[in-house]
Amino acid sequence: MRRVLVFGATSPIAKALCRELAKQGDALFLTARPDSQQQERDDLQALAADLRVRYDATVHTGCVDAQQRDSHSAFFAKALQALGGLDGVILTIGALGEQPSDSHDPEAASRLIDINFAGPSSLLALSANQLEKQASGFMLVFSSVAGDRGRQSNYAYGAAKAGLNVFLQGLRHRLGPRGVRVITIKLGFVDTEMTWGLPGLFLVASPQQIARKSLRTLGGSARTHYLPGFWRFILFILRNLPERVFQRIRL
Repeated sequence: MRRVLVFGATSPIAKALCRELAKQGDALFLTARPDSQQQERDDLQALAADLRVRYDATVHTGCVDAQQRDSHSAFFAKALQALGGLDGVILTIGALGEQPSDSHDPEAASRLIDINFAGPSSLLALSANQLEKQASGFMLVFSSVAGDRGRQSNYAYGAAKAGLNVFLQGLRHRLGPRGVRVITIKLGFVDTEMTWGLPGLFLVASPQQIARKSLRTLGGSARTHYLPGFWRFILFILRNLPERVFQRIRL
């Protein structure tokens, strides 16, 4: 039985992950935001109750806001005590915002960077310290293909994800020799509320598909994965386009 802390447990991907983990007999600590809508808090309690009944799982719940960094240490200590230890951390926290208009608004752009990078990096730093101390465990973190190259349609969001990707690279370099696996999942289009109604979507994956494939990465040697996998080839092309060519493309 693994003890797993899930940041952002009410996202569709996280819910699917939690079901898979509970099915395997893992103990879970699930989080939502304290100042979120009542619907999200209700979703958290409903998910926890379902996992307990359906899989007889050990499930704890709590609230933490990634943007309220002064509360992170106390929250992490509480979660660690409830679980009785820590074997893994999953983080799915993020927000797309209102693109591309948010990229033109300095305050909105700053908020996107806080939600998608600054806040999550604080939670991951605390998790890394604990896993490094015990020299074991994993961190499974969901980022985005948007961080691979800046595009006019979502560069503020992409910049935050790029920062997260580099932060995870650094954690991987630091923690790898200590036996801690740090895995980055770069997501393409997934069928969630965050992408619903966006123009230009194609080959959209389901949260259930992403959850199953993500958990399979824990048993592999690679530490960065594109899901769905074909995004690796799409981003390879985009990253390597000369700037003079890329400037002519509207993405």
